Amino acid sequence: MKSKTTFICQECGYTSQKWLGKCPGCENWNTMLEETVVPAAKGDPLFTTGADPVSIRAITADREGTRLGTGVGELDQVLGGGLVTGSLVLVGGEPGIGKSTLLLQICSALSSYGNVLYISGEESERQLKLRADRLSIHADNLYILSETNIDAALIHMKSLSPAVVIVDSVQTMFTPSASSASGSVTQVREITLRLMRFAKETGTAVFLVGHVTKEGSIAGPRVLEHMVDCVLYFEGDRHQSYRILRAVKNRFGSTNEIGVFDMGEKGLTEVLNPSAMLLSERPEDAPGSAVLCSLEGSRPLLAEVQALVAPTGFGIPRRMASGIDLGRMNLLIAVLEKRVGLNLQNQDVYVNVIGGLRIDEPAADLSIAAAIVSSCKAVTIPPHMVFLGEIGLTGELRSIAHAEKRVAESIRMGFRDIVLPQENAKALRSPDSSVRFLSAGTVKEALSHLKTAKR
Repeated sequence: MKSKTTFICQECGYTSQKWLGKCPGCENWNTMLEETVVPAAKGDPLFTTGADPVSIRAITADREGTRLGTGVGELDQVLGGGLVTGSLVLVGGEPGIGKSTLLLQICSALSSYGNVLYISGEESERQLKLRADRLSIHADNLYILSETNIDAALIHMKSLSPAVVIVDSVQTMFTPSASSASGSVTQVREITLRLMRFAKETGTAVFLVGHVTKEGSIAGPRVLEHMVDCVLYFEGDRHQSYRILRAVKNRFGSTNEIGVFDMGEKGLTEVLNPSAMLLSERPEDAPGSAVLCSLEGSRPLLAEVQALVAPTGFGIPRRMASGIDLGRMNLLIAVLEKRVGLNLQNQDVYVNVIGGLRIDEPAADLSIAAAIVSSCKAVTIPPHMVFLGEIGLTGELRSIAHAEKRVAESIRMGFRDIVLPQENAKALRSPDSSVRFLSAGTVKEALSHLKTAKR
């Protein structure tokens, strides 16, 4: 069959008949590579299907039997209650972050539902055996296959009829029907299509491991994330022990849930109390440290936000943020200057959220502002005080969603002075006399509670 040559962007999948220095789709430079595209043959299983239309009334859906427990509660929560049969899950993360370790650990629990096939294009059977021994994984129906040809792997998948398949990684696999190199747009798309077709027809759940680029996104075309049912990102610093598993796409559950893990010699262990972990090393009597409560899906998390305000040595003060949006921080600084009277025009401001969390909700505004004021005025925030609230441009303190969950988590962690908007304080009731709700209508009024807090 006659083939043709085309240029495909390796970032977004944009196609062009001629080479372009800048991709019109994603506007990245030098991402267009020449690839040979071979049209699918009529005998290709992806070209012909034997499926017939079925009435929706004739389709039965077993709600109780559609999810498989992975044996890891944090992962089940991120997935929305367990692994859905017939789903295609993409797990991305930096090299060495723990993707393969996590997936190998869940094989023991998943093997109770049937055969589990682990296909590795990066490691040999002996290497995986050594890792399994280190993690104390000994399942009789866990099968290891070291293969990079997806067509050969599909033959074994059909004969073994596994309940779960793990492909590590999608960038190392290839199909002979596409002439481009492994990891290219064409190869990744064709491999994902074959695995998706196998998963939907057989009801087998498939995990795909994907590498990430230096920008933090999964390597390969963005269309890969659109094809799968669930996209999980494994985040964290390789030099630190804590890892965060985050869902950015989930057709069967919430996309805001996170799971927290601790990487040790025996693999990944669940962190059942992330708030205590994030606040475990919080310094006492240190200006610039405040506590916020972020809602990740249905889980409230307490975290420490630190700010450092120092005189600038340049004409233009520096503004740097880690864990929050820099534009949001600049907005809060402008409100503090205009509505509170804080002079930051000749001060450098640095803000950091401890623990590697990424906070993108406005409920953290008040805690960030309190940390900046605390550092600027050299005033220590009491260790039992937490700040909740969104700050408007006119300096008003706006109500936040799910305030009762945030307050309950704060009280559980031992916080007794809770600063929150007036509207939220009206709807809440203090459980005992030791807990005080310090309500405020403006950011200036909220920050004034620092002077009246119980020491």
